Amino acid sequence: MTLDRISTSHAGSLPRTAELITANAARTFAEDGFTLERTPEFDALLTTAVVDLVQRQKNLGITIPGDGEYGKAMSNAVDYGAWWTYSFQRTSGLELTDFNPITAEPIRSGPGDIRLTSFADRRDWTQFAAAYSDPESGIQLGRNATAFPTATGPISYIGRDALNSDIANLKAGLAAADLPTGFITSLSPGSASRIGNEYYRSEEEFIYAWADVLREEYKAIVDAGLIVQIDDPSVAENWDQINPEPSVEDYQRFTRIRVDALNHALRGLPEEQVRFHVCWGSWHGPHTTDIGFEHIVDLVLGINAGSYSFEAGNVRHEHEWTIWQDRQLPDGKVLVPGVVSHATNVVEHPELVAQRIERFASLVGRENVIAGTDCGLGGRLHPDIAVAKLESLGRGAEIATNRLFHGAAAAH
Repeated sequence: MTLDRISTSHAGSLPRTAELITANAARTFAEDGFTLERTPEFDALLTTAVVDLVQRQKNLGITIPGDGEYGKAMSNAVDYGAWWTYSFQRTSGLELTDFNPITAEPIRSGPGDIRLTSFADRRDWTQFAAAYSDPESGIQLGRNATAFPTATGPISYIGRDALNSDIANLKAGLAAADLPTGFITSLSPGSASRIGNEYYRSEEEFIYAWADVLREEYKAIVDAGLIVQIDDPSVAENWDQINPEPSVEDYQRFTRIRVDALNHALRGLPEEQVRFHVCWGSWHGPHTTDIGFEHIVDLVLGINAGSYSFEAGNVRHEHEWTIWQDRQLPDGKVLVPGVVSHATNVVEHPELVAQRIERFASLVGRENVIAGTDCGLGGRLHPDIAVAKLESLGRGAEIATNRLFHGAAAAH
């Protein structure tokens, strides 16, 4: 982030190259059934791909790039679960069982009993069941890169080699592109704990166990001088996975446990190197049962992060910019609103991007806004469209910079 322009970034996942997709698909699973084997040849290809990706982001006008999540398991172009399932390969105490949170039979909870049901029992998916089951509807839920394990023993972090590779690859890319810093995504305890548990005595104990595991990843990333982005769609999308629909107050109490566990994991880490990303799920569905941002924004701001990334460009949540009209952004905090969306193939005009940026700048200050994307673009858009959106993001930020910092009318 700089003080004389609008910085730009994105939410993490970017389309893989054809070579990387092929190499990922050729990888084999270890005996546990969910850990993908690595080879020196794959690692060399991965390094080259990340270094090239960082330069391409710079060329498109992205000033705070990421590694595109290239080092996280994704075996083909339409997988979307890398942001989540990669953590299983870096955690001991897990094994495959019959439990699968995507396809499990719904677990109905009674009034006042706040429990997550299966992913398949989401209220949005139920309300629009015909559309979700129609292959012509255009709703793509994607495929997960690995199977979902269950905790059958004490969990601990064993992913240091893979994480060191991610860090080294991004730093090599930053050095080659002459950029000061970038970010690596990491899972939140609340999202990680949405798998099976046969070992821990309570949900809260399981969430805090994940907090201790993931803290190692957070700390290693910031110790390397990089930004860690905590991916936690569960703060918002869990709402749609509770049946019957709870009261907002009950849901806030339910979510508070997850926020407290994340803060436990982040204790002592420099907030300026922590970005928190919340979204309502990247699938291209109606999202009519999403909880309003106004009901969870204070929980989000209670997370010990320096910046907050959230959806502000798609048609279900763009109107929520108004919550910042009567809410004071805490000192030292930065907003990273999505000003281009993963949810449409239509490429946002740079002038629209600029207007969205300026809208937030007028409310919280130009120095407190980084222009971002709603969610990851990898696996949700054709690579050419993703590139066009990043280019529009960069151009829109330049227009906004000229008007906000230099008082100039920008050329379209």
